[in-house]
Amino acid sequence: MPRWIANLADPMIAVLLIATSLALILPASGETREVAQIVSNVSIFLLFLINGMRIARGEILNAIGNWRFFGPLVLFVFIGMAAMGTGFSFLAALYAAPEIALGFIFLGVLPSTIQSATSYTTLAGGNAALSVVGAALINILGVFVSAPLFAALAGSAAVDLGTDTIVRIGMILLLPFVIGQTLQGFTRSWLIERKSQVVWLDRVVIGIAVYVAMSGAVSQGLMSSMSPASAGWLTLITIAFLVLAYSLAWKLSGLSGYARGDRIAFVFAGPQKSVAIGAPLAAILFEPAVAGFVIAPLLLYHLLQLAVAAPLATRFAQQSEG
Repeated sequence: MPRWIANLADPMIAVLLIATSLALILPASGETREVAQIVSNVSIFLLFLINGMRIARGEILNAIGNWRFFGPLVLFVFIGMAAMGTGFSFLAALYAAPEIALGFIFLGVLPSTIQSATSYTTLAGGNAALSVVGAALINILGVFVSAPLFAALAGSAAVDLGTDTIVRIGMILLLPFVIGQTLQGFTRSWLIERKSQVVWLDRVVIGIAVYVAMSGAVSQGLMSSMSPASAGWLTLITIAFLVLAYSLAWKLSGLSGYARGDRIAFVFAGPQKSVAIGAPLAAILFEPAVAGFVIAPLLLYHLLQLAVAAPLATRFAQQSEG
């Protein structure tokens, strides 16, 4: 079976589909939703604690030192794609609910995903070490940058980044990561030995966050507000966003004068957006009734990038062999 076909069976796709389907069929509401939100917050805290434990401090320092790669990567992720998200949000507003259009700005300001950066850069024959470290550092920056950048682009009417929200971000995302960095000398090797179990923890936490967010959207009439035509336009706009993001990443890496292996690393460390950051952050920034609408473009983009990344990596590998 070709690698790209096998990729369609990626467990993360199954987790997202199950969480979304469960929210559509049996959404959490009332007191149940409050309990689910608490469970989600605790799970997110645990996820970022483990992230802090497993991302080596030395790798972070090395990535910062490689400014020739990391500088353009930061500009692409947090300026280029943020600008793209803002532009696409105006287009989406013509065909979808305002909250869904807002989701394209949210999509644009998110960091990339570490796991995909590693696996697909390796498959493509690129500089895997550079890709994973760059993506990891982008994720760390995302915890600090994504929320205020979104607030600046979307405006105060979209999200109130007040003291309470900042404190929640600090307590649920930053604090556990700092604790994890402090403890990693005692825990990192233990986590590495149990990598497969840790990956499933990531997926379960993301699934919980997506379920809670989508439950709120369903209770606010997501299905009634999403006509077949709107769903079709959302899909087309998201595909256009994905194609443009990958194309610009490849072009920018070429203009930066990178070797082919580094260009491949840039492509898989930049355009791929992280639902592992996006779903938890949406749960903090937005009320459940809004969060499900806002993450709709992110969920669709994530599914599409999983389907596209493997054949793209295979093509890169074949070109290198040729």
